[in-house]
Amino acid sequence: VFEKKLFKMQLKDKCGEKFSSFLADKVVAVAGDVSLHNFGIKDQILIEEMLDAIDIIVHTAGTTTLDERFDVAMDINTMGAFNAINFAKMCHRIEVFLHTLKLLIQKSNNDFYLKEKCGLTKNYAYVCGGANGLISEEPFRLGQTLKSSSELDINLEKQLIEEKLSELQAQNANEETITSIMKEFGAIRANMYGWPNTHTFTKAMGEMLVMNMKRNIPLIISRPTAVIGTHSEPFPGWIEGVRTIDFVFVEYFKGALTSFVGDPNKTMDMVPADMVINSMIIALLVHSKCNLSNNFICYHIGTSLRNPIKLWDIQEIMYLYITSNPWLRNYEKSGALCEKLLFNPRITEDHEFHQTKNTEKLRIAIKGVGNMDKEYITLILRALIGRTT
Repeated sequence: VFEKKLFKMQLKDKCGEKFSSFLADKVVAVAGDVSLHNFGIKDQILIEEMLDAIDIIVHTAGTTTLDERFDVAMDINTMGAFNAINFAKMCHRIEVFLHTLKLLIQKSNNDFYLKEKCGLTKNYAYVCGGANGLISEEPFRLGQTLKSSSELDINLEKQLIEEKLSELQAQNANEETITSIMKEFGAIRANMYGWPNTHTFTKAMGEMLVMNMKRNIPLIISRPTAVIGTHSEPFPGWIEGVRTIDFVFVEYFKGALTSFVGDPNKTMDMVPADMVINSMIIALLVHSKCNLSNNFICYHIGTSLRNPIKLWDIQEIMYLYITSNPWLRNYEKSGALCEKLLFNPRITEDHEFHQTKNTEKLRIAIKGVGNMDKEYITLILRALIGRTT
């Protein structure tokens, strides 16, 4: 990491020969795995040193692939959070634990906003699900779902994962088949409880475990909206890799993307990465030195209240940029230079599934859930075959 151009530009040029000693004085890197107890660290002396020295823990680890394998996402996003908070409880000097997860907001009209003082946001929220409405800055309680008629049992979800993997292994399924089925399995379980994908489902379960297990540890939950390139630090526009909406920009600039799903009149809530990091640092500084009421506080970090931007604004900015800074040498053939990216508010697709596959999907979805009425089962079936009412 320290050999990357970012660090060389920002620190090595300033520190010169003292760069290595500066890093050694500030940073101690420890290899570990959040899915394992004590992060898989076997060196007991190192563990004791960490338990004695650590006073602040920032837990941001997670797999960000939306359709990740259910077993992988459960290990990293859910059990990773569980292991992190358990490690924090053993730390002798712990002052605060900060847990971060994504809150994606897509506003559907001008009345939707992020209300700073009351902490309410009327939105389409990532970890809070896909429904419009007021989303308060409150954590999930253990077992809570986005559908009032159902209750979540995390141990049952883990058991179902183990059973499914055992079933696939008994069938001598290859790795490609296992990956495909476990991805689909996670999506079905997530949708059944109201979450749009496996990522948000497992992240929400991780938050539940952190809240339930924290005891007296002061806890900060940080929920940024769509994180984009930096505003100013370390320099404008920096981001590691292609993230969130960036892939739309890249594919459009390459001339590979001419249209995308979205209503041009909707407001997107996006926040620069450095603003998210600064918000987290300030929250840690404030709450590590003072007592939190109920040992807990939650922050939704977004921009749409003070600086809203609509999809058609993004459309115009993209078009103005690419016409002035073409990416392609043979730019005459680039569709991006010929027309603006088209946002389509409504795209429908007919997904055909065999009846046997639908039956299997329904069996997986309703396993472990009782008292399901006919109307709810019908809604599940419609969701599984890709049709809407």
